Amino acid sequence: MRKFWSFAIIISLLVTGLFIHTPKAEAAGYNYGEALQKAIMFYEFQRSGKLPENKRDNWRGDSGLNDGADVGLDLTGGWYDAGDHVKFNLPMAYSQTMLAWAAYEAEEALERSGQMGYLLDAIKWVSDYLIKCHPSPNVFYYQVGDGHLDHSWWGPAEVMQMDRPAYKVDLANPGSTVVAEAAAALASAAVVFADRDPAYAATCIQHAKELYNFAEITKSDSGYTAASGFYDSHSGFYDELSWAGVWLYLATGDETYLNKAEQYVAYWGTEPQTNIISYKWAHCWDDVHYGACLLLAKITGKQIYKEAIERHLDYWSVGYNGERVHYTPKGLAWLDSWGSLRYATTTAFLASVYADWEGCSREKAAIYNDFAKQQIDYALGSSGRSYVVGFGVNPPKRPHHRTAHSSWADSMSVPDYHRHVLIGALVGGPGKDDSYTDDINNYINNEVACDYNAGFVGALAKMYEDYGGSPIPDLNAFEEITNDEFFVMAGINASGQNFIEIKALLHNQSGWPARVADKLSFRYFVDLTELIEAGYSASDVTITTNYNAGAKVTGLHPWNEAENIYYVNVDFTGTKIYPGGQSAYRKEVQFRIAAPQNTNFWNNDNDYSFRDIKGVTSGNTVKTVYIPVYDDGVLVFGVEPEGGSGENNSSISITNATFDKNPAKQENIQVVMNLNGNTLNGIKYGNTYLREGTDYTVSGDTVTILKSFLNSFDTSTVQLIFSAQEEIRFLQ
Repeated sequence: MRKFWSFAIIISLLVTGLFIHTPKAEAAGYNYGEALQKAIMFYEFQRSGKLPENKRDNWRGDSGLNDGADVGLDLTGGWYDAGDHVKFNLPMAYSQTMLAWAAYEAEEALERSGQMGYLLDAIKWVSDYLIKCHPSPNVFYYQVGDGHLDHSWWGPAEVMQMDRPAYKVDLANPGSTVVAEAAAALASAAVVFADRDPAYAATCIQHAKELYNFAEITKSDSGYTAASGFYDSHSGFYDELSWAGVWLYLATGDETYLNKAEQYVAYWGTEPQTNIISYKWAHCWDDVHYGACLLLAKITGKQIYKEAIERHLDYWSVGYNGERVHYTPKGLAWLDSWGSLRYATTTAFLASVYADWEGCSREKAAIYNDFAKQQIDYALGSSGRSYVVGFGVNPPKRPHHRTAHSSWADSMSVPDYHRHVLIGALVGGPGKDDSYTDDINNYINNEVACDYNAGFVGALAKMYEDYGGSPIPDLNAFEEITNDEFFVMAGINASGQNFIEIKALLHNQSGWPARVADKLSFRYFVDLTELIEAGYSASDVTITTNYNAGAKVTGLHPWNEAENIYYVNVDFTGTKIYPGGQSAYRKEVQFRIAAPQNTNFWNNDNDYSFRDIKGVTSGNTVKTVYIPVYDDGVLVFGVEPEGGSGENNSSISITNATFDKNPAKQENIQVVMNLNGNTLNGIKYGNTYLREGTDYTVSGDTVTILKSFLNSFDTSTVQLIFSAQEEIRFLQ
């Protein structure tokens, strides 16, 4: 990896050709190796787009696959910002740059911990996306998703249904802040991939240069409007121009960019009524002049940068000129109520990086290293609890995060627990008095965000570098599925001597991962013994619907004719059912099964699917395994009766079709079979088998019922029975 410093001599300790790193002898206090790997893993849960096959979890799925379609581009990929699903490119690009900075400063520690590969994957996930967002030199798509529209819905990313518009800046409507930050991100990616993938690094540099030029010639944020109220650029764009200039210099060695970075220092913010470079805030997505200053100090060795960064780090540690950032009673350097830990841990990273530079005095280095460890230890548990999900003692269990919560009801209270563990997420943090509540509604203290973890990862890498630790071998987030994802709730609407009417609600509460289902169906099984003994057949039973939210209700279909077992098929194919709200995650149907009028032998007690719903009336419903659910014909819930073909049950794609008796309009009828390993033995009309080649033909899985056969019947209903235990009715 190329590094450009002001010193030409690098001294290494060599023993038999191997670099030896000895962690500090002091007690580490926490397992920094585990914390590091989990903090990096967090970014896997934030990914948008088509996920890789080697993903380390079973609860995230593909999402945002149409991003960019409204502008004719592929803008899939990138990260969701926080607990929501907007892709805000300003904090995203900042976060990717910070991860690249961690890789740049702590390469050996990351390699030794086994986490470098995962970190590089995280960096590239964003750099790939940012390249997509830059289709031409002076156009950059800086956001996908409407913040207000997105924030009005609470559900997992995989089932989003709202519009996700893409927003761009161009020469007429510029956005220098976000464009320069993207340039910094791509330049930093080029730095870490320079030796690993030179061709990719070159691509990143090309885009970074074009973006930098775009930001520099416009010097305006007038077109950066869609993020207003979410990620406004309060510090302006000059800090980003310096920041990006530094990274372009590190990526290319071209001193033009170093000169530009220094040129814009004069425009950085200053403390009120002074010409002193601002030092009382923190390095963050909005204000990156602190990081630029630190890198400029290391690259140039100039006193102006050394004094500025030390003034900042002193203010955060021991104080400067009689003033110091507020400290909580338990030791957190507390700047602001929103993301207090984000500021402290990011400053800890800067402190660690600066302390390791030979230009930092030994006295200052000791102060800054102590400060960094204190802040990281606070995040990991020194106050009595961890603020990292899935790590340490009493970690957060209810972060403000839609997909981790995985509500099916568009509600923060349903369920009253999180279905997924958002491993490695650093929550916002406590109030200035160490107060904190682990509450999903507490978005100030308990939300997570890509930028919250960004500096934290770098700081943990430095802690691991100094104190060691033990990453968990083969860490993954494959979770046990803790609830039924698909099922039916059913009850009795009405019943009589010759009928029963069922109220049934088909549920999709999927979460591993959440998914939109549009091929769900269920079967209600009945025993027709009493009907057949009375001289009737299944064809004498009528099926009607009272209320129907999108199903095709057909039957009765034979399941086990020898035992007189038949079923009603309720097929919601074409109707989206997904965990996205009360009207989305469940669909209701009310259907009546009736024997001929004026009969009184109907008996529900022997019906397979009646077992759990007996006595369930007055609009009430219960979950029952005796009404099995299928997704595209595959059993996904419940238990089927014995005697059928079970999981190999065959099906046909349509169960009703219309045939026109007008000779000019007559057509053959095609039926597609799903045989599931079975064989079609024949098709019956009544007790008569149709003749293959004369009445129907078979080609692969397609059966064609010939119009010559259908035309031989008078106007009526023709019921054909396939040997695969499905029936089809042709209405002439």
